[in-house]
Amino acid sequence: SVIESDFVVSGCTPYHTFMELIPSFTDSHPRFAKQLAQQDQTCGVFKINTAIDRLPNFACLPTSKDDITAGGGPQHHGTIHFETRLQDLVSAYREASDGIPATRPVIEMTIPSTLDHSLSPVEKGHHVAQLFVQYAPYDIKPEVGSWNDPNFKEAFVNRVFKIVDEFAPGFSDSIIGVDALSPLDLEFEFGLHKGNIFHGALGLHQIGFLRNSHRSPLEGLYLASAGTHPGGGVMVRTKLRATAYLT
Repeated sequence: SVIESDFVVSGCTPYHTFMELIPSFTDSHPRFAKQLAQQDQTCGVFKINTAIDRLPNFACLPTSKDDITAGGGPQHHGTIHFETRLQDLVSAYREASDGIPATRPVIEMTIPSTLDHSLSPVEKGHHVAQLFVQYAPYDIKPEVGSWNDPNFKEAFVNRVFKIVDEFAPGFSDSIIGVDALSPLDLEFEFGLHKGNIFHGALGLHQIGFLRNSHRSPLEGLYLASAGTHPGGGVMVRTKLRATAYLT
C-alpha cells in the first residue's frame, strides 16, 4: 500500500534510510552517498537475551528466600557489571580495535522481570536476564573467525556466560532459552548498519553539528533517529528536535 504525506519522519539509521530504502536518491546524489558511506560506524556491541529458571545467585550478595518471594532483591535491580579492574575495559577495547572479539568482554546485566513481573512467570521463579556485551567488532580479522560461523558465535556467548558464572555460580545452568545477537545479526534483523546501536559512532568527530541534520537533503523527509544530534542513548531529544522542524 502507498500512504502519501507532505512530511515523512524516519526513525531508521540515516544509512538505512537513504542507502537501502531509497537508493534512487543516493544514486543521483553521489556526494551525499559518499558522505554516508564514510561515516564512522564503530560500535562493538553484542546482545544476549536469556530466559532463566531462577534468579542469579551473586557470590557477593546471595539470593535469600525473601528475594525469591519478592521476585528479586535489590542486588537484582538496576545494571549489574562483572568487571573488577579498569584494565578489563581497556584490554577489551584494544582487542576489538584490532579486529578481535574481547577475550574477557565487558558485561552489563539487567533483569527487567524483577521490576515488571508480566515479562516472565515470576511466580515459578523464572526471569528474563539481558546481557549487553562489549566489545565484539563487526569487522573481524579473517584468521580469527566470523560471526557467520555458528560455532564461533556460540563460543563467544559461552565465554560471556563463563565470566558471569565467576560472580554468580550456576548462572549457565539456570539458562533455559537464549537469543544471541551478534553485530551481524543486529544489522540483518534491525537494519543497524554494521550493528551500530547508536546509528553512528559517538565520538568528538561525530557529535553536535558534525552529526547528521534532522532536515535531510530530500525535501519533506526528516530524520529523528540516534544518527542525528544529540545521538544515541535512552532519550527522546532526537525526536523532539526533529518535530520542532514540523511545527
